Amino acid sequence: MTTESAVTTSETTSREVVLKVNNLKKYFPIRRGVFQHHVGDVKAVDGVSFNVYKGETLGLVGESGCGKTTTGRTIIRLYEPTEGQVDFQGVDLATLSGRELRKTRRKIQMIFQDPYASLSPRMNVLNIVGEPLEIHHIVNTPGEKKDRVAELLEMVGLDPAFMNRYPHEFSGGQRQRIGIARALALDPELIICDEPISALDVSIQAQVVNLLEELQEKVGLTYIFIAHDLSMVRHISNRVAVMYLGKIMELTDRETLYTNPLHPYTEALLSAVPIPNPAVEEKRQRIILEGDLPSPAKPPKGCNFNTRCPKAFDRCFEEEPTLVEVEEGHYCACHLVQPSK
Repeated sequence: MTTESAVTTSETTSREVVLKVNNLKKYFPIRRGVFQHHVGDVKAVDGVSFNVYKGETLGLVGESGCGKTTTGRTIIRLYEPTEGQVDFQGVDLATLSGRELRKTRRKIQMIFQDPYASLSPRMNVLNIVGEPLEIHHIVNTPGEKKDRVAELLEMVGLDPAFMNRYPHEFSGGQRQRIGIARALALDPELIICDEPISALDVSIQAQVVNLLEELQEKVGLTYIFIAHDLSMVRHISNRVAVMYLGKIMELTDRETLYTNPLHPYTEALLSAVPIPNPAVEEKRQRIILEGDLPSPAKPPKGCNFNTRCPKAFDRCFEEEPTLVEVEEGHYCACHLVQPSK
């Protein structure tokens, strides 16, 4: 079963698919010389496929530089896809332009990683949260805009009296709540959360995650949750996709991933997650990956993980593994793992 079909065949019949990503690629061209000749590509996202189901949270995890954020930005068309399909409710976002794209974007929003950079310092909260309402003609008068912004601020746990303040007057956690309110303004069905807690203090992270879960239950949202904190991903996600160097290495539900990881990269990531039980932590074997993440401009031949994999053998250096369904709902891209019959 190929990468394109592996995650789109057996799963599509039982639950409603909100988003279907098929063989998505995003290459950034490398140009050199006076005439800027094209000499290569940075393969940030290289053939990613997965489904997102209505009402669920799909966690997207991996090391920094593995392509998680680029995947999210390419789905929402902040980056133009190099190749592939992004099917949202039967419409391929990769083919839309102009008015059609703007209309569809109302249903897909994004929460950005850095609440200090994602909010304009020259706009107050009323205009930050209310701008999408004006762009998409949701409100017709200043009074309607103010009422809707007040409602959104209450939803995210902020006092509506703050709407005339500017971002520098808020803490990091409060700024991220403003960003969440902005994402909710257009009543989206899917929100891409791009490491929404990584820039916040540990004491605030749990509050923001709890808010996202409450909003999901209250409004019926669907999330793609991008993160590198595996313990937090386990808490909030229903299913988890593990990325490495622009490709998905493993995809399954959260409990299966943490109790029965199949890919050597997933095993290494999970071995670094602290366990609060000292007795278990002391006996656990840590897997230390040697070397650095290879350059996406020149990925290794064969399996992308072969330069750091402790279990690599000859085939791994010659043939690229495909993402196959090993067990029901459990996908893995590794030559050592064979599908169950």
